[in-house]
Amino acid sequence: MNQPVADPATLDFFSAAFLLPNVGAPFVVGLAVGYFAKKILKVALFLGGAAVVLLFIGEYYGYTHVDDQALHQTAQNAVDLASQSGSFLYSRLSQLTWKGGSAVAGFLAGLKIG
Repeated sequence: MNQPVADPATLDFFSAAFLLPNVGAPFVVGLAVGYFAKKILKVALFLGGAAVVLLFIGEYYGYTHVDDQALHQTAQNAVDLASQSGSFLYSRLSQLTWKGGSAVAGFLAGLKIG
């Protein structure tokens, strides 16, 4: 099951046999994860914004009261959670290859195009 490790001096770093599994596939995985993460973030922001607008409307008509400090604290907690999630994905993708460069580059490209 274990494949012998090739001598780095004999490897052709520009061959398809090296580039596809070591650079191409991790890049595509990182691209997919980054694209998905940005789309989910947009959906979460949309739903969170809709909830805040509904709270403001309810406050305007006297159904509820919105405490500004509690709203600020909730938003800060959401930002902290998103930051932890992003750093988790970033660190996990960096483990896909020996340096993680192609997967992280794919993740950042997916964030850009998402």
